[in-house]
Amino acid sequence: MKIEITKTAAEKIAEKIPAESGYLKLKYDTEGTGCVLNGVPILWYVEKAEEEDQLIETNDRPILVETSKKVFYDKVLKIDYSESARTFQLKSPGQMINGRMSFKNTIKN
Repeated sequence: MKIEITKTAAEKIAEKIPAESGYLKLKYDTEGTGCVLNGVPILWYVEKAEEEDQLIETNDRPILVETSKKVFYDKVLKIDYSESARTFQLKSPGQMINGRMSFKNTIKN
């Protein structure tokens, strides 16, 4: 799996986590969907990796991905930021996976 983070997305991520030390995580969120197949990818900022997380190197910063959820993603991904929608986006060469991907900081201050 290859993940690229665009310059704009990297800047927005840095704004959201300026002074904390943790990990960016691509979370496959199934909360409230009723089925694991109906999940939505979102960005989380977490304090530490969970047992099933795999650390993927990117062009900007490493990102955690749940090993069991990798089947729901394409082999090549891009995390971007849309200025017009003011939200993150997850893309692959062939499709827009989530055009309005939310960001959640789970680290308690």
